[in-house]
Amino acid sequence: MNISNRQQLDISKVALKPFHLLAQEWMLLTCGDYKTKEFNTMTVAWGSFGTMWFKPFVMLVVRPPRYTYEFMEKYDNFTLSAYPAELKSKLEFCGKNSGRNVDKIAEAGLTAIPSSLVSSPSFDQAKLIIECRKMYFDDLKPENFIDDKIESFYPEKDYHRMYFGEIVAISACEEYIMN
Repeated sequence: MNISNRQQLDISKVALKPFHLLAQEWMLLTCGDYKTKEFNTMTVAWGSFGTMWFKPFVMLVVRPPRYTYEFMEKYDNFTLSAYPAELKSKLEFCGKNSGRNVDKIAEAGLTAIPSSLVSSPSFDQAKLIIECRKMYFDDLKPENFIDDKIESFYPEKDYHRMYFGEIVAISACEEYIMN
């Protein structure tokens, strides 16, 4: 399945439901270099979209033990992509399996394609592709948790690293075009 009706969009024309997109649909975070075939992907459900330093951005988090973390540290860009509901099992597979141990992209039946402005690949099956250049990172600090329940998400003390990425390109299907 490929999405042939994706088109490049101006950020001002994009209609997103960020809470639904992340928490319900999930997305794939992909980082690396398409040309050298050195990249990895993982499923993400935590993050945010907004404006920072007068630029459109996405913030997402990656735990240091994740294989994708190595790529996020090495490369200055990444992509986020969303998929039709019938492909959610593929995202679940990518979230439960490490690229260190299995070629999860091939096993999930995803087809990597070059992105328009960044080295990190996108996927042909995506209905939404967001290309980003990293602009900031920081580590979550447990001493700054105001809600004590947050600590329960970190029994291994593997606190997420936050990455802010400036959105530099978006391609999407019609459902993401603002009327």
